[in-house]
Amino acid sequence: MAADSRFITDLKNRFKRGDIVTQLIYINVGVFLIVTLVNLFLVLFNAGTEHRWTNWLLFPASFFQYLRQPWSVLTYMFMHAGVLHILFNMLWLYWFGRLFLGFFSAKHLRGLYVLGGIAGAVLYMAAYNVFPYFRDAVLFSYLLGASASVLAVGVATAVREPDYPVQFLFIGTVRLKYVALFMVALDLLFLTADNAGGHLAHLGGALAGWWFASGLVKGRDLTRWINIALDCCSGRWHRAPRKPKMEVHYGDKQKDYEFNERKKARTDEIDRILDKLRKSGYGSLTEEEKKSLFDASEK
Repeated sequence: MAADSRFITDLKNRFKRGDIVTQLIYINVGVFLIVTLVNLFLVLFNAGTEHRWTNWLLFPASFFQYLRQPWSVLTYMFMHAGVLHILFNMLWLYWFGRLFLGFFSAKHLRGLYVLGGIAGAVLYMAAYNVFPYFRDAVLFSYLLGASASVLAVGVATAVREPDYPVQFLFIGTVRLKYVALFMVALDLLFLTADNAGGHLAHLGGALAGWWFASGLVKGRDLTRWINIALDCCSGRWHRAPRKPKMEVHYGDKQKDYEFNERKKARTDEIDRILDKLRKSGYGSLTEEEKKSLFDASEK
């Protein structure tokens, strides 16, 4: 018992100390192990319904079925069909996630994972209910897996740094934009294959990644509402205190001069960082420069 307790405590500590990529992988693997063990238990007792209960955690193609399980738009993106399914998804999440964190924040990754999953589910349901090709499969089709979320992260990174060099065994160096385009092209080519629903969800995730990265350049953070909701659920969100009104004292020229000097120094520093960003990219900035740029964008 003591060894089991230490093992669980160690896992908890690793989860807390890990970055958002590690935490998402832990959650996916944990859910997969729990679902697998429950299904194994049901099979051993000849329950005969080992897979039916999991349908309540998968995203249905039928809109009316979804109304009976609205939580599935979130739970499905942590479910997987087998060992190879989760293995490849987690490898892609680890790889794309590490690249993503070089250009965006951890909260952006957390929010985009959810946003990409939601976008994938929406496109999946819309296609299955609009196109006659899928009509006969609507009532018994379900979506599962983290692929849409992972592709959202990958495409967002490619939009942010399209010429980022990526090394592949036997192929050599490939620019990130071509990796993303290749993955999207494959999904388009296999829209009528056996896993048509999965490919549709991938395209939805890819659109979410492009939408997020393009919007962030213009100052719109599409993941903000998701992160606020997640922080509220975890009890970590607090409304920012209102800034006190600035008192202006006329006639104090020395204070005005000092204020203007500080303001000019901050402006010059931001201009220098932006110039460095244009020349060398986001990855060349130091942590202090990234923080200064982030603080300036919040004002």
